[in-house]
Amino acid sequence: MTFTVPDMSCGHCKAAVEAAIAEAGGRAAVDLATKTVTVEGLDPARAADVIRAAGYEVAVATS
Repeated sequence: MTFTVPDMSCGHCKAAVEAAIAEAGGRAAVDLATKTVTVEGLDPARAADVIRAAGYEVAVATS
């Protein structure tokens, strides 16, 4: 599942989101240029909750 995370702007943001997803048992691929996060290994609702808990707004990305 791919999410849009508009508040991500730097390497710290990338690391924070990746670490939060990893701690929840998933894997995240962050693309700062497009402000998207692709998550594997977690239910989409759980992944969104984890990203929010890390301090970021999140929405499901649309194609």
